[in-house]
Amino acid sequence: MMRLHNLRPRPGSRHRVKRLGCGESSGHGKTSGKGHKGQKARSGGSIRLGFEGGQMPLIRRLPKRGFNNAAFHRHYAIVNLDDLNAFKAGTVVNEQLLRESNLVRGHFAGIKILGNGELKHGLAIEADKVSAAAREQVEKAGGTITITLRYRRTANANASHEDAMSHEAPAETAPAAAAKKRLTSKPAGRAGAQKKKASRGI
Repeated sequence: MMRLHNLRPRPGSRHRVKRLGCGESSGHGKTSGKGHKGQKARSGGSIRLGFEGGQMPLIRRLPKRGFNNAAFHRHYAIVNLDDLNAFKAGTVVNEQLLRESNLVRGHFAGIKILGNGELKHGLAIEADKVSAAAREQVEKAGGTITITLRYRRTANANASHEDAMSHEAPAETAPAAAAKKRLTSKPAGRAGAQKKKASRGI
């Protein structure tokens, strides 16, 4: 029966320690397996893990995985103006219509209209982003552009919040303003103090 006191390692899993520097007859004497001269033959001389003699190391040549801000980048589906000529004049072009027409497929943060091509008639376009050239051509053809503002910029949100807070701040009343003025006013100088003492007869 196997018990703690008679446990043994598996045969062949352990071998004797290599004894270095015990004379040439031991097989590991003289240079003790370090060869002749060189950086790695010196006492205390060693090379850090991954060093390749100044060559670009493997760890820097391989692509990296893990956290990256690119994972939070918003990808927009690109639609050009020449793709919109398939719709009739006056049609409301939105994401649902573009997906039904197979002009947009997959998962995207929104729709972006670019000015490649020429729009032949006016359309009512609803998109998240639009280039300046595309906007100019759509308005020239008699159409309209509506920005859905699905994602708002943080800076704009902070600015609107500060504006709201400034409008909500109540105006100071006259007694409160007078008290604030008394607190912020400077104390009387040394000459004023001496004048007060003289008036008291001190």
